[in-house]
Amino acid sequence: MSLIPSEAAKIEVVGATVDFFKLEKDGQSTYYFDTSKCGPPDPMVNAVCGLKLIQGTQDKLVMINHKAPGGLFAKLSNDISYEMQEVEGGLTQVTFSSNGAANTDLENIRH
Repeated sequence: MSLIPSEAAKIEVVGATVDFFKLEKDGQSTYYFDTSKCGPPDPMVNAVCGLKLIQGTQDKLVMINHKAPGGLFAKLSNDISYEMQEVEGGLTQVTFSSNGAANTDLENIRH
């Protein structure tokens, strides 16, 4: 069973190495991607690609991964927040939000 909603539409994201999906609801977009079966550097690469989609917006980004991306969290400024929860199969779901600012330098995050 996929943790990405079935009504989400597949989209192209520049630089991504996995499929991304977008779900629009009540004027807000939520982007999804799953790197739970990927090894480094794919989770970081795709998270940065997804964060570029939401930075400075009210949209959300949902990452499904095999563990919390602690290395990424340390590189985020206070303009991007995240919430984690454990989901089925022992996976981690991280929901990222932007506060509307663009303080985190996503172009220079090293994978």
